[in-house]
Amino acid sequence: MLQINHIAKRFGDVVALRDVSLDVRPGRIMGFLGRNGAGKTTTMRTIFGLVNPDSGSVMYQNEPISHDTRLHFGYMPEERGLYPRMKVKEQLVYFGRLAGMTRADAGDSADHWLASFGLADRADSKLEDLSHGNQQRIQLAAAIVHDPEVIVLDEPFSGLDPIGVESLSNVLRQFSAKGAAILFSSHQLDLVEHICEDVAIVNEGSIVVSGELDRLREDASYRRVEIWVDGTLWDPTVEGAHRVDSGGRTHHIVSADIDVEQMLALARDAGSITRFSYEPPSLSDIFYEAVSA
Repeated sequence: MLQINHIAKRFGDVVALRDVSLDVRPGRIMGFLGRNGAGKTTTMRTIFGLVNPDSGSVMYQNEPISHDTRLHFGYMPEERGLYPRMKVKEQLVYFGRLAGMTRADAGDSADHWLASFGLADRADSKLEDLSHGNQQRIQLAAAIVHDPEVIVLDEPFSGLDPIGVESLSNVLRQFSAKGAAILFSSHQLDLVEHICEDVAIVNEGSIVVSGELDRLREDASYRRVEIWVDGTLWDPTVEGAHRVDSGGRTHHIVSADIDVEQMLALARDAGSITRFSYEPPSLSDIFYEAVSA
């Protein structure tokens, strides 16, 4: 297990992290969420020693992380770190070798991932000659070419088309099924909800929500409701109900202990109910509630 224990970091007068703790478990995918500047990238950089926290620790399997430990980690930074004029396969072999692979094993793994991403015919192309989306695929391949036990990805889905998103999602599931611990950040909340079992939300340098996504949804003190009356979204006339616009769709948030039958009776008094849904909050609801408090 990858353990981030009570880390704090200040850059001059700016407090980047305040007592951040996370456990990223083997065989699990954790979505790491937050607004721009909330502390996601700084947290990820502490895992690789790129940022030294002022206090706290980062551990793997209850041991301090050493250089040898990090050879079993894969990292995809938000700022891409590949060589634009270097050939694609040559580059993947190079990164595999840095992680301790033999040249032959690195070459075989590079061939495997190039084929998996539909880029076998671009092995001898320079990176700069590839589209942005294909460069993104090569960046991911560089992070996983050595079959890591821990995978940390900073905005890996940025700029990918739907096919690329599905391909990357399948890769993460494959590694999770093999027991890898995976942490990735994304602003695409619907995508995180589709892929992740666990989530952590950071706001202004502090973790404000963390845990298993299904449990967080079920344990929330509010529910997501849509009631359409005569073809129009109806505003529940109950205490505490408020309208939310997210993902291009409008719904209402109500207390989890609301009397649903009473709410429906009020809706029927207003007209004919043409659509009704009542369910735990989505990840988007949980996110907006957490960062707006």
